[in-house]
Amino acid sequence: MRVFFTLVHRYLGLSIAVFLIITGLTGAIISWDHELDELLNPHLLEASTAGTPQSATRLAHRVEQQYPEVQVTYYETAAELGHSYAYWVEPRVNPQSGELYRPGFNQVYVDPVSGDILGKREWGAVWPISRENFVSFLYKLHFSLHIPEFKDIHWGVLLLGVIALIWTVDCFVGFYLTLPRRRRKRRVSQVRGDQFRSNQSYWQRWKAAWKIRRKAGSYKLNFDLHRAFGLWTWLLLFVIAFTGFSLNLYREVFFPLMSLVSDVTPTPIDSRTPSGHHNPIEAHFGFEKAIALGAEQGRGRNWQAPVGSLWYAREFGVYRLEFFAPEDGHGAGGVGHKAIYIDAKTGDYLGDWLPWQGSAADIFVQAQFPAHSGRILGLPGRILISVMGVVVAMLSVTGVIIWLRKRGARVVVQRRQSRYA
Repeated sequence: MRVFFTLVHRYLGLSIAVFLIITGLTGAIISWDHELDELLNPHLLEASTAGTPQSATRLAHRVEQQYPEVQVTYYETAAELGHSYAYWVEPRVNPQSGELYRPGFNQVYVDPVSGDILGKREWGAVWPISRENFVSFLYKLHFSLHIPEFKDIHWGVLLLGVIALIWTVDCFVGFYLTLPRRRRKRRVSQVRGDQFRSNQSYWQRWKAAWKIRRKAGSYKLNFDLHRAFGLWTWLLLFVIAFTGFSLNLYREVFFPLMSLVSDVTPTPIDSRTPSGHHNPIEAHFGFEKAIALGAEQGRGRNWQAPVGSLWYAREFGVYRLEFFAPEDGHGAGGVGHKAIYIDAKTGDYLGDWLPWQGSAADIFVQAQFPAHSGRILGLPGRILISVMGVVVAMLSVTGVIIWLRKRGARVVVQRRQSRYA
């Protein structure tokens, strides 16, 4: 059995090693995506014009007027002092060709006071890599490898979801292999003292698996780094692997699976079939009415925070209004904010969303991204995840080195055997 699981661990690990090195190192960096972006791109994210900010909704219309080939689909209704308005845009359908325009950008930044457009960029662009898209390039590489979608299927996202699922299984296989072999009993009728000493010896041998022999040669050092770091960080490795699977295969596997084993409350978006990226649904009313309808629902629930952002999920025909103040942009523990869903055709209220509330399964589903990103623990969690990204890459590299050295040793033995055969 142990030989079988050794082979399983070896080939599962080799099959995902390159992917884990990429996602580990990129994950270590993008834990600080907002800070890095602000450092690299103050010309986009900062605004210095003195005065009273204009309505973010009014300026959203101005963006659409200046760039008629795009539609604003997300923006925050207020910005922190000294920051610009950021508008996410998506291409409209070209009435002549029936296909989407290719504007070459998906974000527009506007000075809140003057209304001047500070710049635009393509979030997640593959090439050319510049300071404006460097952070988003790494972010998109982390969860999709920049593999393009085909027929509205995000193949890179699905691939890394499968990789994360394999990694989740391999976490248990690797842990099993750290356990020492149990010695066979020489006699059936052993006394209790001998049994105690045997068990004590077993746990003493496993204790050695947690240590690193720094003066025992390069091979043993590499092996110990792989085994000991895997043990000390096992729980975190499992959490990162599992949440990576749940996030990338959310609609395809995770949510349906959770629905089978527990009561999960689907959002209005979860309950609808997307029309496809190239076939967006036209809203029957604009931002102002959507915000007014959302604010009315919020007042009915006695929510004190204002409508902080608007997202039009145009593949589902749904407006999502979140409620928060500008300084609370990242939400409760990375989960998000209270939200209201409005049907973009009828204006009907579709439901709400409350962070850290609902059934146990609802809370478990909500916790996936904040656990994966470390934001569930705030700044210490982000530091931890950043360190773990390096650990994941190191474990993958040391695992490949172990395989290469063992393979080299086997080749030498086979050559010797063939020489004397």
